[in-house]
Amino acid sequence: MKLIYGIKDKPKFGQMLVFAFQQVLAILAATITVPTIVGNGMSISAALLGAGLGTIVYQLFTKFRSPVFLGSSFAFVGPMLAAFSGGVTVGYLGLVLGAIFAGLVYVIIALVVKFAGVKWISKVMPASVIGPTVALIGLSLAGAAINDVFSYGEKVTFGLSSYFTMNTTAWVSLICAMVTFAVVILCSTYGKKMVKLIPFIIGILAGYAVALLFTLLGSDTTKVIDLSVFKDMTLFEVPVFTFTKAIKGLDEFKVSYLATVAVAYIPMAFVVFAEHLADHKNLSSIIDEDLLENPGLHRTLLGDGVGSMVGAFFGGCPNTTYGESVGCVAITKNASVVTITTAAIICIIISFFGPFVAFLDSIPGCVMGGVCITLYGFIAVSGLKMIQKVDLNQNKNLFTVAAILIPGIGGMAMGIGEIYITTTACALILGIIVNLALSKAKEE
Repeated sequence: MKLIYGIKDKPKFGQMLVFAFQQVLAILAATITVPTIVGNGMSISAALLGAGLGTIVYQLFTKFRSPVFLGSSFAFVGPMLAAFSGGVTVGYLGLVLGAIFAGLVYVIIALVVKFAGVKWISKVMPASVIGPTVALIGLSLAGAAINDVFSYGEKVTFGLSSYFTMNTTAWVSLICAMVTFAVVILCSTYGKKMVKLIPFIIGILAGYAVALLFTLLGSDTTKVIDLSVFKDMTLFEVPVFTFTKAIKGLDEFKVSYLATVAVAYIPMAFVVFAEHLADHKNLSSIIDEDLLENPGLHRTLLGDGVGSMVGAFFGGCPNTTYGESVGCVAITKNASVVTITTAAIICIIISFFGPFVAFLDSIPGCVMGGVCITLYGFIAVSGLKMIQKVDLNQNKNLFTVAAILIPGIGGMAMGIGEIYITTTACALILGIIVNLALSKAKEE
């Protein structure tokens, strides 16, 4: 692909701002969705700040040689929810500790890669392990998306299944979600240029517009937007940093809770590591430069790991390289690292802008549910695409994939004493064990 701007190129200032804002739009929806899903009072403005700071840290470690943006990772939604299982106050401490655990995994892998190369990675985590695990991340979040779609419906359990009782507000919620969902699909499929690049943003705005009409023109049963968030709005607001809340959780800290957080975050770090590899290989093909060689996989891993720690320290969300950012580079043919760095600075600035933060806080759950159907679907499908490359005629691959998908979808989570092991963590650990146990099996 012939680039308009290479890695070291610097667009004119005006163009650079436009390109940078385009990057912000590409990553914005996913970045703010993670803290919204996790809830528990998490600040979306702080998450945005953490993404900007994490990206700058990543650029420093990679010597400004890798044009990719870091944002809130969906893979860590489960572990983040597990961190809050001990309570909201100590949960914020868990967010910081968990990100440190995950970041240290990256640091350790980076050191191993530096001195031992990368061949061992494919043995421990081949596509038969990573593919179904990535798919499981999206599938395990499917229930959360549908709960958001029916934000105001009463969920009724009937045997092994469940359904939502459709009152007036539930119907309004469903309509807003489906409008969002439809607009995202149409923009992604039929959109041109900028429209095709930012389908999530356009979808959110469309769903929000419909929700606002119901809220302003309807009765109390159709109000799905909390407009009170705009009452005390100020032009400048300092985000509530995660580390300030984490300090308060020290009084409730227990060693068993530390183990719960570690077991939730560490296995997931290996999954996100696989995404890291995929994103950088994809980006390398786009810019026609091997990023695994220059600046090197060990540097990209260090940047991602430390950047993730910094992001969680301020915003609670571990960061990861964003496919949306890579796609933006591919579509615009702009690989300028200056553009990426400027986008990170814009994220930091707007996180302190009160009106923008208030708007983000007011986005109803049903609108985000419509977005999440597509976002989680993309995650699940990307994992399934990895499985396509696996020869499932070989029993060792078939059993490895099965050992991850069935326990994962079936909800194989375990509480050992006071330690909680998430479903995805259990599935990944079992998959790695089965893969290594059958690695020397010969197929006839």
